[in-house]
Amino acid sequence: MTTVIDLNVKTKYIPEYKKGYPLINKDTIVNTNVLKDEGSIFHLYDSGHQFIAKGYHGKQNKGLGWVLTHNKAEAIDFAFFKSRIQVALDARHSFYQNTETTAFRVFNGEGDGIGGFTIDYFDGYYLINWYSTGIYTFKDHVIRAIDELCGYKAIYEKKRFDTKGQYIDDDDFVKGTRGEFPIIVKENGMNYAVYLNDGAMVGVFLDQRQVRKAIRDKYSKGKNVLNTFSYTGAFSVAAVLGGAIKTTNVDLAKRSKSKTIEQFSVNGIDYEQQDIKVMDVFEYFKYAKRKELKFDAVILDPPSFARSKKHTFSTAKDYPALIKDTIAITEKSGVIVASTNNASFGMRKFKGFIDKAFKEMNTSYKFLEEFSLPSDFKINPSFPQGNYLKVLIVEKR
Repeated sequence: MTTVIDLNVKTKYIPEYKKGYPLINKDTIVNTNVLKDEGSIFHLYDSGHQFIAKGYHGKQNKGLGWVLTHNKAEAIDFAFFKSRIQVALDARHSFYQNTETTAFRVFNGEGDGIGGFTIDYFDGYYLINWYSTGIYTFKDHVIRAIDELCGYKAIYEKKRFDTKGQYIDDDDFVKGTRGEFPIIVKENGMNYAVYLNDGAMVGVFLDQRQVRKAIRDKYSKGKNVLNTFSYTGAFSVAAVLGGAIKTTNVDLAKRSKSKTIEQFSVNGIDYEQQDIKVMDVFEYFKYAKRKELKFDAVILDPPSFARSKKHTFSTAKDYPALIKDTIAITEKSGVIVASTNNASFGMRKFKGFIDKAFKEMNTSYKFLEEFSLPSDFKINPSFPQGNYLKVLIVEKR
């Protein structure tokens, strides 16, 4: 019989866990020292030793584990994982029926009841992202559940953990028939080249689906568009297909150029008519100001934290300065698509960053639209940090 660890919740956090808060961390637990092996099961108790919840130990960022159930008698076994994955699949039924979008999230961690892993679907291929050694101990349950519930071409995985919290770069293939990459997936009728066997990133971030559609449908026609931190140019594909006159793509990563060329090419776009620059975004802003360049639309989707030879950037403290740089090269009545995936602050604070920047530039603005995670990225209402994506479309007045 598996040994279950008893964890005592600090008094002030008891109401949160009773309401469904799913993340365990050292600040909420009295006796974290009893946690040893990742993957072990724990029970949460209040100060009167009344049962609150059951979960597993897995180190993820600052967390120590996740609550799985508030039913003490419920076993954390194959049947548990299968039932949660079945519910998630049923909730995405409409996505499977949509021939214009063939890539989406099937299981979104704690939003679907089991924190620590996600499952994405790419036109017949399933990709599991594991975020801790603890959840990886349940790998066989998850694989078997996909086996029994889904038809597939192949299953791939990304192990986004090691002792230093880094991605483990090894063979990502799990089972099925190995894919010939890239595979081409559709998103609202647009094509994207995807690699499930080539490092941590696959080529497109599925959580930005609604934003790309808005850029294509509302904010690109006849526009000169700058796409910063452009990665594989996915936003620029949407802009060109929406009628943009030209896109300029800027990213420091050397491979971003070939990846962006590929994304243009699979959509029948002449990449030679677009600008693709491999350089530091902050250096590009200086260059654009010197050359007095102006853009009708600027897309900002920086990583939460980035470091280059000359700059260290953190969204939590540097986003207002980034917006100020952007305002300076945006045409009057132009739009700024400001995005962040930093979970440490909410939409209200993010809007404050925008307001601060415009006030310091003595420029007026108007919020046109805002976006958070799409419906396939299900969130736990008791865990607001899980709704990490914040996107604001701002018009410079």
